[in-house]
Amino acid sequence: MDFESKVISREVSEILWETEKTVGTAESCTGGRIAEAIIAVPGASKYFKGGIISYVNEIKENLLGVDPQVLEEKTAVCEEVAVAMVKGACKTLNTDYAISATGLAGPSGGTKDIPVGTIWLACGSPERVVTLKVQEDHGRDINLAIATNVAMELFLKFLKEENAPRPVREG
Repeated sequence: MDFESKVISREVSEILWETEKTVGTAESCTGGRIAEAIIAVPGASKYFKGGIISYVNEIKENLLGVDPQVLEEKTAVCEEVAVAMVKGACKTLNTDYAISATGLAGPSGGTKDIPVGTIWLACGSPERVVTLKVQEDHGRDINLAIATNVAMELFLKFLKEENAPRPVREG
């Protein structure tokens, strides 16, 4: 894991530790790399409950509650599936937050509409999920490293927004 990734993982750890919130992962193409980034920080067992590697649609449907009709109509590589994976992971793992990734890491499997390197990332809570699409092909290993880092950055930004002090309204 590179230095920047370790810094992001440490910041995520500090926020989760202080807020006493929990997180889990629902990963398809990243195959556990996001979970690995989270547990790279000692003490992660206080806030990381686990992950589901849902490499096939059957697991997305059965463990994460992804709608089979969405999978059929839009494929697993779409924003709706990434969002459903977050919500399903929060429910299945009983966590406050979850991070998900679904996409085509390569080297094959892409189409004109969904080229290799297209990866949908999502994170959030059952009430609020944010998403981001990564769409560049740099080869399988780099695609997965980028997706993992971007997912952690997205989650850190989400946590900072969720835990920012709210202005006091007078009146």
